[in-house]
Amino acid sequence: MPPSRLFRSTTAAAAAATAALALLISGCSSGGPSPGGAAPGRSTEAGAGRPASDGSPLEPLPAVVPTALRPYYDQRLSWHDCGVAGFQCATMKAPLDYDKPDPGTDLKLAVARKKATGPGPRIGSLLVNPGGPGGSAIDYLQQYAPQPAAVRARYDMVAMDPRGVARSEPVECLTDRQMDHFTQIDTTPDTPAEVGKLVTAYRNFAEGCEARSGKLLPHVSTIEAARDMDILRAVLGDQKLTYVGASYGTFLGATYAGLFPTRSGRLVLDGATDPSLDSRTVNLEQTAGFNTAFTAFATDCVKRQDCPLGTKSAADAGRQLSALFKKLDTHPVPTGQDRKLTESLATTGVIAAMYDEGAWSLLRTAIAQAKDGNGRALLALSDSYYERSASGHYANQMYANPAVNCLDLPAPFTSPDQVRAALPAFRKASPVFGDNFAWNALNCAYWPVKPTGTARRIPAKGAAPIVVVGTTRDPATPYAWAKGLAAQLSSATLLTYVGDGHTAYGRGSDCIDTAINTFLLEGTPPAKNKRCT
Repeated sequence: MPPSRLFRSTTAAAAAATAALALLISGCSSGGPSPGGAAPGRSTEAGAGRPASDGSPLEPLPAVVPTALRPYYDQRLSWHDCGVAGFQCATMKAPLDYDKPDPGTDLKLAVARKKATGPGPRIGSLLVNPGGPGGSAIDYLQQYAPQPAAVRARYDMVAMDPRGVARSEPVECLTDRQMDHFTQIDTTPDTPAEVGKLVTAYRNFAEGCEARSGKLLPHVSTIEAARDMDILRAVLGDQKLTYVGASYGTFLGATYAGLFPTRSGRLVLDGATDPSLDSRTVNLEQTAGFNTAFTAFATDCVKRQDCPLGTKSAADAGRQLSALFKKLDTHPVPTGQDRKLTESLATTGVIAAMYDEGAWSLLRTAIAQAKDGNGRALLALSDSYYERSASGHYANQMYANPAVNCLDLPAPFTSPDQVRAALPAFRKASPVFGDNFAWNALNCAYWPVKPTGTARRIPAKGAAPIVVVGTTRDPATPYAWAKGLAAQLSSATLLTYVGDGHTAYGRGSDCIDTAINTFLLEGTPPAKNKRCT
């Protein structure tokens, strides 16, 4: 059961999933989140028929730092060795409540950096965020995001786990055993009893978060995280923020630009989200985005002799996958563990592979094995998506994710009846995933904290040039969202990758990488409407 609206970078999500599955398929031991995009028959790239937003714009904060916040901006970080080669770590203080800062309730936010290596003069600090919400920026920096040598040479590479995430006062909700049960709940309920079990699961999840993290839950919004980033910019000694954000990290970066346009430097927003969309539209369009990705996978699959979904057509492959899910709904298959592969876990495993076309061959093998009664490989994909370790421990991403999402926007649905009414639209968006994604979108209905945010356009007037990157067949952040964000931001340039997968920077396109590196190093954005393959 992936939480609703999970936006995370391909590198952070799919690399781990692909590695885990590769180990299993080779015979070795391995030692939410929400899906969506444009409806079938409608190009995600064109965004045809998409309603314009009438949301009010996000207004900038006053340029002068309030006196009550001055101590946070004036603090000095004490850096120490992280234990990871070349990295230093520190702890930064931020107010729990920006409206009522109180040193007695301050949050301690984890920061890491790798100083510029040279040659060439240092430009400043480059902050990175992999998305989620809930992804650890520090893990991302240390494991996957060293950036090209030319960029490393000129920037201190910096990451901060946002409030509520990983090392920064993490939101906690369930025990590992409870989370195992939660991920196996049926998210395509066929009877009133199954609907009741799903609602109970959402209520229990929310109650667990309130019991373990109640004080923090009202204060993990994207606006508050963006304000934390401005404190970090100041304590690092930078006049303007330089930033590369992926997936949800684009919403965080755009929010920063909207709040602090005059302090925004070179921002790269890759795999962009559209902040002007309400939560129901976001979920529906993301559903179709995964359908677009699955159609691309299926089209490739049916051309191959080893396709486990037949060789007729992409539509037929979708029907065969749906049949497999339906079979698993009533007859889960063994995995070699004490957990069987259920329909919900299998669906999550397929979703994980949609983030990166490099995982397609492994997904074909995993589906074939599941059809033969061996669910081990699809379970491995699902576990990596949930960040479940081999020991059975879950990272906190799946707890931080709904905590942020349910605070940022009002719930898309407030009752099972509303989900039932929306099922035809979700099924049209994705015959394979529609029911699953619609019911997943019910999770915020039972959240213990009322939302503080709303859908808003972000013009960020006065900001320096911003590069927005969109991939035409992106499953998690449909291309129409990149076009929407680029149209809102007054200084944005849209850079397009024509291809598959989620996000584009550092994924093999020399055209994309050169354009972004040039922008970061020289401040020159790519040409208007530049497209890369």
